[in-house]
Amino acid sequence: MSDRSMLKVYYDADCPICRRDRARYERWAGEASASVAWIDVNRHDERLRRRGVEPKAALLSLHVEDAQGRIVDGIDAYILLMRRVPRLRPLAWLIGLPVVRPLLARAYRRWVRRRLARQGRLP
Repeated sequence: MSDRSMLKVYYDADCPICRRDRARYERWAGEASASVAWIDVNRHDERLRRRGVEPKAALLSLHVEDAQGRIVDGIDAYILLMRRVPRLRPLAWLIGLPVVRPLLARAYRRWVRRRLARQGRLP
């Protein structure tokens, strides 16, 4: 899979874990990382609303916009990103399995809410 079309990733840049994950992704993606624009959800409320995403929803879940303007969020956003990186493709396949996806999605939502609550930023 060599799709290098531009992706826009709306992520929480105020989250240290999210920043580390972004840096790791960029390292692993190599040249493919040039086709990913990282947009901080904490500083682009109006841009998010124009794309049909409420800022609160963007803070609670990773959102990715593809070159056609389609936006996916949560686990589907992670899968879209991971499919671009050869070493992450098997993981993308695994988390996309019908049994795994809903369990992981529920755990992800719970983790994000706890993280934001600890930081005093839960919307």
